[in-house]
Amino acid sequence: MSPSLWLLPALPAAAGALLIPVRRAAPALSVALSVATAALTLALAGHAAATRPSATARLILGEGLAVDGLSAVMVVTVAAVGLAVLVFAAAEQRSGRFHGLMLIFLGAMLATVTATDLVLLLMGWEVMGAMSYALIGYRWRDRERVRSAAVAFVTTRAGDLGLYVACGAALAAGGGLALAGLPGLPPPWRDVVAGGVVLAALGKSAQGPFAFWLSRAMAGPSPVSAFLHAATMVVAGAYLLLRLHALLAATGWAAAVAAWTGAVTALLLGLVALAQRDLKQLLAASTCAQVGFMVLAAGSSAVSGGTAHLVAHAAVKSLLFLAAGAWLAALGTKDLAGLHGAARRFPLAGVVFGVGAAALAGVPPLSLWVTKDAVLGGVGQPGPRAVAFAAGLVAALYAGKALAAVWRPADAATGAGRERRATGRVAWPELLPLPVLALVAAGFGVVGLPAVHGWWSRLVGDPGAPGLTAGDLALSGVPALALVTAAIAVRPGTLVIAVRPGKAAIAAPPGTAVLPRVRGVFGGWLGLERAARAGVWRPLLGAARWAAWFDERVVQGAVEAVARAGLRAARLAGSPLESGLDALVRRAGGAVRRLGGLARRPQTGQVHTYFAQAAVALVVLAVVFAIVR
Repeated sequence: MSPSLWLLPALPAAAGALLIPVRRAAPALSVALSVATAALTLALAGHAAATRPSATARLILGEGLAVDGLSAVMVVTVAAVGLAVLVFAAAEQRSGRFHGLMLIFLGAMLATVTATDLVLLLMGWEVMGAMSYALIGYRWRDRERVRSAAVAFVTTRAGDLGLYVACGAALAAGGGLALAGLPGLPPPWRDVVAGGVVLAALGKSAQGPFAFWLSRAMAGPSPVSAFLHAATMVVAGAYLLLRLHALLAATGWAAAVAAWTGAVTALLLGLVALAQRDLKQLLAASTCAQVGFMVLAAGSSAVSGGTAHLVAHAAVKSLLFLAAGAWLAALGTKDLAGLHGAARRFPLAGVVFGVGAAALAGVPPLSLWVTKDAVLGGVGQPGPRAVAFAAGLVAALYAGKALAAVWRPADAATGAGRERRATGRVAWPELLPLPVLALVAAGFGVVGLPAVHGWWSRLVGDPGAPGLTAGDLALSGVPALALVTAAIAVRPGTLVIAVRPGKAAIAAPPGTAVLPRVRGVFGGWLGLERAARAGVWRPLLGAARWAAWFDERVVQGAVEAVARAGLRAARLAGSPLESGLDALVRRAGGAVRRLGGLARRPQTGQVHTYFAQAAVALVVLAVVFAIVR
């Protein structure tokens, strides 16, 4: 038993609660607490990686907390991203309320990933939902932001009901609430538990029909978006499915549902991202798409690939969101047209954003190139694998679109869609975490090396995972690079990347300061741009627009239509029925009141009046008696 393990979620959560009323020095205190939390996670993760069994701490009721191989990876990822985000936020968010809520959010996620039973898991799960509502609607005077927070909260809460169902079914089966014991539950309770877990995970991770809530979550401040998408709530569902992949496999159908849902979400939300004109919305849709690869990995029992993709995506997506947030503060816009020249004006942010976008596209040898192929290599079903492969190609397009927009020279459209007052500068705390995140985004692909891959698979509990070969790594690398070419070279005169199998050349036209002018390093395949634009880019762009229309008009429209129908039904049922019942009650009360007034009239207090009333009553009774007889 490790008592210090309880400090892991308790330290940031308790400190965050105390920090909420603090007005001064809140950023410094939150950064110091996140550093302490990160140091504790490294100590516990190192202990778990070096020794088996893992560090554990038991609760009086239930199993408690544990840091084993898989959760060790997660706690380090969550704490590291949390530290980077809070350092970034120190420049623009100074209130104790913001930093306190973020620390509670961090503690809830740490409790979720270390929980070994459904009770503690549900506790962390629910606190995360509450904190997401408070942080998305942080600027509570803006009604639209509060409405967006409510949409996100209600949608995820609808999915969270699945965990309550899973708890009830596990108790009814008599197998206890320990996560390790869920795959051994007898049917049909095992199927009910699996269904509840899948529902809760898909809702939390914005997969399938729940995907629409994540775009509304962009109403929160940029550090919240980075933390939400990279290392907390959105990936919590994917982590839960990876943790319980044995339960999904035991039912059979749950694994297939997870695999197909993840693959289809990766493709459709990738197309939605491709159609976006807002950088944060593009990144939000890409989060749904990339988490889809993790869900696919859980449904295919590719735990090592899915976990590696989760960690690499955390570094990439936090990097991209923080860079977008820095530009939003400096330029006052996140519209892609308004961000033309942003990378040139702030070159450090532009370079690291380029690293993150290239990694997101799957360009070799960056991290997501390796981890995405590790996921694809672990998928045995040809259908989900083909869909996910297409999703990987679409990822190259939307990443290239974002990269081209910020590196394009400033033009008349620059500054369009300005949302807030521009500061004209990027503060040093905003830049401080970006190079570190870029280094991880570029270099985490080392997990694909044969010497590292076996250790990684054993660490996360997937010793049977196949190693990556050169053929596996070539699965989407060259196509991704080719499609980035199409995305970047949509407008002639910006940047051309010519690709030939196994070779590449980068060229820039005269006067372009994007990269040093390099012409014909290995020759070029310049017809690739035209062919990609005609045969790939335009059809996919049309499909992306259709997918965005379907998501906004059909999926979201259906949800809003159901809500409107419910309100109309309530008004319809309330108006005549409720007013009629109120009138009936009022009339009955008035009648009783009048009868009471009549009953008081004979009560005069005079004896001869009572004798007269008695005589009249006797006469009436005598008449009635005579008639009845």
